[in-house]
Amino acid sequence: MKKLLTILLALVMVFALAACAGNTESTENNGNTDFSQNTEDQSATPSEEGNVSEESEQSGKTPDVNPDDTVSESDHDPEDSKILVAYFSATNNTEGVAQKLADGLGADLYEITPEQPYTDEDLNYGNSGSRSSVEMNDPTARPAISGSVENMDQYDVVFIGYPIWWGEAPRIMSTFIESYDFSGKTLVAFCTSASSGFGSSDSALRSAANDATWLDGHRFSADVSADDVLAWANGLGID
Repeated sequence: MKKLLTILLALVMVFALAACAGNTESTENNGNTDFSQNTEDQSATPSEEGNVSEESEQSGKTPDVNPDDTVSESDHDPEDSKILVAYFSATNNTEGVAQKLADGLGADLYEITPEQPYTDEDLNYGNSGSRSSVEMNDPTARPAISGSVENMDQYDVVFIGYPIWWGEAPRIMSTFIESYDFSGKTLVAFCTSASSGFGSSDSALRSAANDATWLDGHRFSADVSADDVLAWANGLGID
């Protein structure tokens, strides 16, 4: 009887060991399958694409760029202006008009600056001995200019602005006109004054640059609007 019990216990132990071994193998296989599926899912996540980009940047590599999506530096360079607005302004009135004109036309702006600036005493029109009075009484006076236009050849149209002095353009404007070759260019004068009209204020300038094409000039008040200045310029028929 004891032998029979021993044999039965041995058989039970054998079956129990076999069952444990089968469960262990099944558990390992299921674990490997889950890990494999998770790896495939993660390989397509945005977070990993972001990591790849960051690694490329940190390693000094740059991602491929479609050449059609790039903009060359030259595309941002503005075209050289073909219009110049040159002006002399002793009291800043003409400067304001010149600025409005240049802004409206997209033109370059150049200030005609005297080597010796004009003082209030110089501009005392009631004093026949003042600098401005002496200059305007001498048609040959040519006040010196500080600086120059770097490349006058590039401009097709030049607007020339000045205040009215004794019904004429200041002598420094003659200095400016005689300093360049305006042959083949289009010149337009404009002036500022409190009451005087444009008249023949540009006659001396026209004579000094008679190879240029001169258009009719215009007189503005100091407080003229930018719209009015641009309307006049656009009405000149300049391309």
